[in-house]
Amino acid sequence: MPKPTLREILDFATDAAWHAGRITLRHFQTGVAVDRKADDSPVTAADRSAEELLGNLIRTRFPQDGILGEEFGEQTGPSGRRWIVDPIDGTKSFIHGVPLYGVMIGVEIDGQPTVGVVNFPALNEMVCAAKGLGCTWNGRPARVSTVTDLNESLLCTTDFDAFDPNEKGDAYRRLRKTVRLARGWGDCYAHILVATGRAEIALDPVMNVWDNAALPPILEEAGGTFTDWKGNSTIWGEEAISTNGALFDKVMERIRG
Repeated sequence: MPKPTLREILDFATDAAWHAGRITLRHFQTGVAVDRKADDSPVTAADRSAEELLGNLIRTRFPQDGILGEEFGEQTGPSGRRWIVDPIDGTKSFIHGVPLYGVMIGVEIDGQPTVGVVNFPALNEMVCAAKGLGCTWNGRPARVSTVTDLNESLLCTTDFDAFDPNEKGDAYRRLRKTVRLARGWGDCYAHILVATGRAEIALDPVMNVWDNAALPPILEEAGGTFTDWKGNSTIWGEEAISTNGALFDKVMERIRG
């Protein structure tokens, strides 16, 4: 089989995210049963079914690729590509019938996050990117905002109460004092708001690799930044900051104190 092009990988990831999203919608706002994982985080049949579908689709099309998923762990492969998937990012929103959850697919190629797709099935929004191919939002080019003043910026985060327990409360409050508006439009939706120019900063004190993997190609191809709290561009940080790029240095100055 010939080596797939980056465009072919991106198109496949987009299609797979759409199909997985359709599975989540079968359970959305139906009172689906909730189980608890070992870390006490919630999981539903929708999470498991969507990830199972993604795994089957990837193994059929790219049998030599690795897969790392939130619900079913890791399967290695020799191709140099690894698919990192989160079938429902924002399970708590999903459980409560709130549409701000996303199906996330990131693809590492030779250890570099190269392709990212986030589908918001209940919002009918799809954001897709690959290095060198740009970022799109429902098929249209996506760009970050041009705001250059923190006093005019919108900051989004998942959980305002998560900063202090993770020793990031002071940094958050320093930044919060300088922005115009802060809202809890969280999980992957916050970071996608930055990529599509609807917010300037997304801040999360706790993240996992499957929460992160799709985001660097999306933010960077849209003209923004995705880093850990030290300013490193990585999907392996245990926290995350997205910015519109123009505000990155100012945000990091506040974070570092």
